[in-house]
Amino acid sequence: MDTGLLILRLVAGLLIAGHGIQKVSFRLGGSGLAGGTEEFRHDGFRGGALTALAAGAGQIGSGLLLAAGALTPLAAAGAIGVMTVALTVKWPHGLWVQKDGYEYPLILIVIAAALSLTGPGRHSADQALGLLPWPGWSTATAVAVGAACGLAARALLHHPAARLPLLSETERPE
Repeated sequence: MDTGLLILRLVAGLLIAGHGIQKVSFRLGGSGLAGGTEEFRHDGFRGGALTALAAGAGQIGSGLLLAAGALTPLAAAGAIGVMTVALTVKWPHGLWVQKDGYEYPLILIVIAAALSLTGPGRHSADQALGLLPWPGWSTATAVAVGAACGLAARALLHHPAARLPLLSETERPE
């Protein structure tokens, strides 16, 4: 079981972190901070580069903590928060990823929630630091707070009327 949790944490955590790296840099196929900012603008979010930086940092930080099994409830809350925002963006397209749906963020939310509720396993930073077991109330609270924070960020930063088309390369200001 501990090996299974390690594999699950590594794959999910590193994918979440990689997604954040794409939002703020040209690494891993990203479009740099300008591209991340444009993506949020296209999806109707305000806040410009600050929104892209906050989302990218949240994904990188929570993903790396989740992969390491470090501060697992906090890591899960962060991952659930940013993926809840992503889920709300994809929601109108339906479930399936082939139609730009919310399947992928939903899976990452469920994995983060499950890791928070089960714990990161024996092969984790939490275990090495003597932090396990996390109290049940903290793990359940992390799941609820993560989702609530994601929904609050969506409510505060999203304006459906502001949804704009992506600019083509020739239309982008220098």
